[in-house]
Amino acid sequence: MKATSAEPRIIGSIQLAGIRESVSYARSEVRRWLGGDHPAVDDAVLAVSELVTNALRHSDARPCDLIGLTVTATEGVVCVEVRDPGSAFCGPRLRWEPEAEDGRGLLIVREISQDWGIREHGRGRGRTVWCAIRAVPLPLAGPLSGRVSERCVS
Repeated sequence: MKATSAEPRIIGSIQLAGIRESVSYARSEVRRWLGGDHPAVDDAVLAVSELVTNALRHSDARPCDLIGLTVTATEGVVCVEVRDPGSAFCGPRLRWEPEAEDGRGLLIVREISQDWGIREHGRGRGRTVWCAIRAVPLPLAGPLSGRVSERCVS
């Protein structure tokens, strides 16, 4: 009998142009990679939509720049990573303004994810925002078990 591996398996990886049409393309690719019947497909597509949109809006990405999207899976978790050029002014942050009409992307990602985070790659080298989404149904009782950050980030 073969033992299951804890190593993440790449489901799909693409480079997106720094244009708004890349958001819908990224959503359709993730849906295709996971398949419509995957238990985490809707949450993964929503996370990708939010993270790619944030990469385009809040990084220094220009139309000729590339936004990296990688989706991996391991032991009941789907991990989404979006790499952008970064910004000289600020990094990703949760916004708490209840009357704001936008700016809730990372709040949404936090709510649908088991874990999420940011990796800065150094000045001028960009950043990666990632999240881990549970791909198996939760038991009816009990909190989410543990953080999965070591399993999702490369």
